[in-house]
Amino acid sequence: MGGIQTLNTGIAHPELFSYLGVFSSGWWARPLQGLTNTDDTEKYYTMLKDNKELYNNQFKQFWISMGGQEDIAYNNCQVMMKRFDETGIKYTYYETPGGHTWPVWRESLYRFAPLLFK
Repeated sequence: MGGIQTLNTGIAHPELFSYLGVFSSGWWARPLQGLTNTDDTEKYYTMLKDNKELYNNQFKQFWISMGGQEDIAYNNCQVMMKRFDETGIKYTYYETPGGHTWPVWRESLYRFAPLLFK
């Protein structure tokens, strides 16, 4: 749940962060039966839409990476990024093959970390 936690915390409290790194994640494309808090992602999209300039100016880097189509979160991420595009939210997307695995996250961190120190 690291990527979803990053999204939920960073979007709810943009004043606390200048960088967001979301690895192999995306908000649920549709609510899942039996799980709590999977249908509240619309509130985050509303925050982004209502405060687009704030988010685009606050985040020096909004990094989203994915382990290719074999990543279990791939479809959720694609839906989320489409919503970001429609809203006008700026982000950087990086994709490397490998699925929802440590080597993908290690590669993502290798690419993301230098951006923190520009």
